Amino acid sequence: MVAGKGGVGKTTVTAVIARAASRQGLRVLVVELDGKPTLAELVPDLDVMAISAPDALDEYLRDNGFARIAKRLNRTGVIDMVGTAAPGIDDIVVLGKIKQLERSGSYDLIVVDGPAAGHAITFLTAAAGLADSVRSGPVRAQADEVLDLLHDAQRCQVVLVTLAETTPVNEVIETAFALEDQVGVQLGPVVVNGVDVGVDLPDEAAVAACVASLDASAAAALTEAAAFRRSRRTMEAQEIGRLTERLPLAQVLLPAKLVAGLTSSDIDDLAGVLGPVQDGSR
Repeated sequence: MVAGKGGVGKTTVTAVIARAASRQGLRVLVVELDGKPTLAELVPDLDVMAISAPDALDEYLRDNGFARIAKRLNRTGVIDMVGTAAPGIDDIVVLGKIKQLERSGSYDLIVVDGPAAGHAITFLTAAAGLADSVRSGPVRAQADEVLDLLHDAQRCQVVLVTLAETTPVNEVIETAFALEDQVGVQLGPVVVNGVDVGVDLPDEAAVAACVASLDASAAAALTEAAAFRRSRRTMEAQEIGRLTERLPLAQVLLPAKLVAGLTSSDIDDLAGVLGPVQDGSR
């Protein structure tokens, strides 16, 4: 499961992991939870499945002998309100669907574009909350099976995504400790997305010599651009260093793609940066 603060490139990293795994010959399923069609565009040749809480709840009711109730709830529109009436039930049925897909054996790796970091904690603690509050029945059984999945490092890991910036790094550190303490899930490497890893930049003297023949406005613009990029790289290095010091997890640095919108070709390029992606049996 891939999680991270909104805007750090969580969906991009989901696609990159899926692409890298497919290159190794693994059977890959990509799961998206927010209803956006982005992943199908980024990895068009892979299996992509959208899971929504209402659909998962409808399927859960039907599979557990409540087809008549599910039909009635769908017809009246009440099924969309069940999550509010029973906190955690919408998350547990989504996790239950993911668990069902994992158990099917149809895929070597399932990559889930999970919720934003804040919701990721409540999303993943839903099973423990329901297990504590429900003593028996299909809901308790579902919660127990989901907990077995989350606590088995061979079956489930969480990959956290951040940018090399102060606020995202702070949040990914807090999220990592919360997930370990409250969920007990295995954390994979932290992916630092959008890192400026281009060629070495010239120093100020070299920039001055380069722009000496330009008119004043062009020279000023290029000088400011060079200064900004040097400053940006310094800040990124400091934040990556702080992340390394505060969070003892492996890191993967994904280079920045200086384009307005990523395409499947960009995902292919970024997939080459990742090392081998393991399936659940290794």
